[in-house]
Amino acid sequence: MRLFAALRPPDVVLHHLAAALEAVRLGTDGADAAGPRSPVRWSPPENWHVTLAFYGDVPDGAAHELQEGLAVLSSGREPFDLSLRGAGVFAHRTLWVGVGGDAGAAAELCAGAREVGAVVLGHAETRERSRPHLTVGRVAQDVRAGRSRGRRGPGDGRPAPDELAGPVRALGVYEGPSWTVTDLRLVRSELGRGRGGSALHTDVARLALDARHGGEP
Repeated sequence: MRLFAALRPPDVVLHHLAAALEAVRLGTDGADAAGPRSPVRWSPPENWHVTLAFYGDVPDGAAHELQEGLAVLSSGREPFDLSLRGAGVFAHRTLWVGVGGDAGAAAELCAGAREVGAVVLGHAETRERSRPHLTVGRVAQDVRAGRSRGRRGPGDGRPAPDELAGPVRALGVYEGPSWTVTDLRLVRSELGRGRGGSALHTDVARLALDARHGGEP
């Protein structure tokens, strides 16, 4: 099964972000987000999370070992406060909202979850997640294909515009409500089975942060 470790903000935080994104979508797409004019494929709110580590396809036995390793990691950590703040773009195609509050504690969890994967699977995730974030959208595949063919803009020889420039500017000043992170999750991802052809994410385990256990599962 395809697995990753993540933090899931509570509903009040997700609803606040959804309201902000609704204004961004209407202001930058010129149509409803589901409409054909949107150059951005927006991720559904039920999929919003802060990824700690991505493990890829793993056998069932390894999934159990990952859960045990993450249980040790989480039980050795204190709860901490986070908020969603600001925005940015990766590789000119992925729009993300950043993390404020105790971002250092989140980064430490990323490193710990990555190490759990290295121990259980025999290799570490190539990507080091030093900047925790929540992905909210990606440039649509047909728009990226047009870019790769060197498609031009409005017919006057100018390059096509950056589809994410507007959303990044609009979300650059965003700041959501704070919440206390009390658990991390091991999540199963099934590609294409979610709403609108997105991935379907299902919690395999919720593992409480509780340093009173001294790192014991």
